Amino acid sequence: MCLAVPMKVEQIYGDPDDFTQDQIAVVNMDGVGRKIRLDVVDRWPEVGDYVIVHAGFAIHSLIEEEAQKNIELIREMASHMPEELLLAGDDT
Repeated sequence: MCLAVPMKVEQIYGDPDDFTQDQIAVVNMDGVGRKIRLDVVDRWPEVGDYVIVHAGFAIHSLIEEEAQKNIELIREMASHMPEELLLAGDDT
């Protein structure tokens, strides 16, 4: 099962008007960073913005207040999960 999560944009590579180059962002949530694609996002983000990330793609831009509410809900759900389930997806 996949989960779309809000992540904060830390770096952006590419140009929203130039599809000949990669459109990539580095995002972070709670110290977990990822490189993601920006090809299908509804609004091109700026550094410091939040985006919903699903399957390696930013799919929706969020205002910070909305992102923080979602992040808190994810933290709350995770706090009720058995530890072995939280570590199941950890490749380290």
